[in-house]
Amino acid sequence: MPSTQWREVFLSDENTQHTKKVHVFTELQHKRLKKHGHGRALHRNKVAALKAVLVVEGNLPDYARQGIFAAPTVFEAHVRLSNGNFAVDRAPDIRGFAIKVLGASTPSSADVEQNITLVSQETLKVSGSADVVGIVDLSTSTPGAALRKAATEPRLTRSAVANFRDMAKPFSGFATHDFFSIMPITFGDYAARLKLCAASTKINKAARKDLATDIYTRLADDDLEFIFQAQFFEDERRTPIEDSSVRWDAPWLTVGRLRLPRQAQDEALAETVEKSSFNPWIAATEHRPLGELMRARQAAYSVSWRNRGATP
Repeated sequence: MPSTQWREVFLSDENTQHTKKVHVFTELQHKRLKKHGHGRALHRNKVAALKAVLVVEGNLPDYARQGIFAAPTVFEAHVRLSNGNFAVDRAPDIRGFAIKVLGASTPSSADVEQNITLVSQETLKVSGSADVVGIVDLSTSTPGAALRKAATEPRLTRSAVANFRDMAKPFSGFATHDFFSIMPITFGDYAARLKLCAASTKINKAARKDLATDIYTRLADDDLEFIFQAQFFEDERRTPIEDSSVRWDAPWLTVGRLRLPRQAQDEALAETVEKSSFNPWIAATEHRPLGELMRARQAAYSVSWRNRGATP
């Protein structure tokens, strides 16, 4: 059964470490700013901007009836689909499925914006934010510098290789792939990881070469409906809060459905979505992100947002 006995682990000098690590993302964003213009540090390559609705399930167990899932409701939402890098669609990558629930109400407040960020991998093989920053630094360095860093930091290199293997697994398209939060969020007093189950089993072989055409072609014909699930913390051994490399050993519970209605590309919506911040820390009180990795991410998001409009 779900437990409320979860705990976060805080580093002794965490804020200082996170401030230093943000420098890597700032440098990356400035490099891309000079070459490509204003935009995000990561997941800059937008695939699609979409209208959506989140339908909250009825008859949920008490432990799941928290925050925006407290009662059966339908919320409007925006969705941003993205590639992690500037690579072509068929290249290995971490795909992003970001959801912005608009005007939600929770037991603690009204008119809440709930951001939910999911990716195409269930786990991330790192020991914390230092590894993530190191891998980003490694991947964006010149070949010579990357080789020198790889030689002096073998553990980081092994982590980078392990994650690349996950990224290299075939990606069939945004409609036919599952997406995960990797790190948990709170569900009131409980904690849970999130999952968006694929909306279709009909794979289009050409989708890997043009992900945007695939999703918009599907939405020209019919709605797409993804099952939204939560996996609740039970104990630290099977469902560790801080370890992003572990696949949790606990059942998934369907808490809602994300419906993408039939639609065509909408330039006005695309502009609105690109100007938005899909920051998981913009959330209801009942659904704050958990873990050192997410706290580091909070620092990176705030800097990325400020730097979007910086001068090249």
